[in-house]
Amino acid sequence: MILYRACIVRYHFKTDQGIRNLPVDVADKLAGTNPDYAIQDLYEAIGRKEYPTWTLYVQVLTVAQATAHLEAGFNPFDVTKVWPHDASPLREVGKLVLNRNPPNYFSDVEQLAFSPAHFVPGIQASPDKMLQGRLFSYSDTHRHRLGPNYQQIPVNQSVQRPPRNYQRDGFMTVNGNQGSAPNYFPNSDPTSPQYLDTRDPVPQSGAALLAAVARYSTKDDDNFSQAGQFYRQVLNDDERARLVDNIAGSLVHASDAVQARTVANFTAADSQYGQRVAQKVAELRAKAQPEGAKPAAAKLNPPRAAGFKPVDPTEDALPRL
Repeated sequence: MILYRACIVRYHFKTDQGIRNLPVDVADKLAGTNPDYAIQDLYEAIGRKEYPTWTLYVQVLTVAQATAHLEAGFNPFDVTKVWPHDASPLREVGKLVLNRNPPNYFSDVEQLAFSPAHFVPGIQASPDKMLQGRLFSYSDTHRHRLGPNYQQIPVNQSVQRPPRNYQRDGFMTVNGNQGSAPNYFPNSDPTSPQYLDTRDPVPQSGAALLAAVARYSTKDDDNFSQAGQFYRQVLNDDERARLVDNIAGSLVHASDAVQARTVANFTAADSQYGQRVAQKVAELRAKAQPEGAKPAAAKLNPPRAAGFKPVDPTEDALPRL
């Protein structure tokens, strides 16, 4: 007898190509000269059979561990939080390999219909708020983007065999609409699909929630501790300098109120981080607007001479014949 236990799992796809970020000046240049730079690099690498790969890892928490985290004030279902790797180490599962370019970009890429609500047996959704909001919205969007029968589009069909069920009709039916088979159950047609016991052989968590639907304040959430740890412990000196430069380069164009709120958030994560961003913004503002200089204002265009004579409303506007 095989015993199963429900666990909470977080998936990680880590690139095997290494991390090579673009300097901001190079990224700005490419945005104007070749905005499809990354797509081109991927397409040409696959064409050379230098197939890019990503290693899949999982972190696993038992229900008891997740409950303990919640009671301690750490929400493991918050997508913005990182699970501590010492308590929940990464476990390698497999690899994702891209080994073929799409022959037609529209039919094979733009008509793709991914959905986080598509689960294989044994997996169910967690209480992650971001995930819960996406479970419905993806398929709902596909229906008006690609049509109600978007799952009949070849790129979205099952790779094993066409479906045989009682979901019929609707606009853009492209698979023969399952021919002359009856569209009701039960029926006496021996070729019709029969309902099978679809209960998952792997038991689900069995969690049941009963709660009031309302707006809840999240001001008590800790949104700064991990950000500060990332700045202090994960980034090196060069990476911290680039982070400050990149943020300040965009923040300098914001209003004073937005700048103050943003710097306050960075300071809450790490005081040095907020101070460096504020100093860099002030430095960029000083360079753009020297002290004592008046802001340049474009001269107004001179009034144009009228090229026609206004019609006197007291006169007949139509020419007399």
